[in-house]
Amino acid sequence: MVTALLVLLGLAVFFAYEGLVVGDVEVPAQGYIAMTIGIAFSLVIGIGLMVLVFYSSRRGYDEQVTILGRRPNDDDPPPPSDSRPQ
Repeated sequence: MVTALLVLLGLAVFFAYEGLVVGDVEVPAQGYIAMTIGIAFSLVIGIGLMVLVFYSSRRGYDEQVTILGRRPNDDDPPPPSDSRPQ
């Protein structure tokens, strides 16, 4: 398993290197600026979402819903369904 993953990593590095060293193609300064802004934006969004996940978990927003101050258990009957004709 580890060998297969290392082979995949090696292939990814090889293809990334080959893709970056194209030859006589020049990337303008605007391309590097756009790439930097895109990477920074992606990092900000990813880090921000992870912060929100941990914040909501630690504050208890991910806990089970309580009804009228008590926790539902398995013996409670299911809530009535809305069976009115439409």
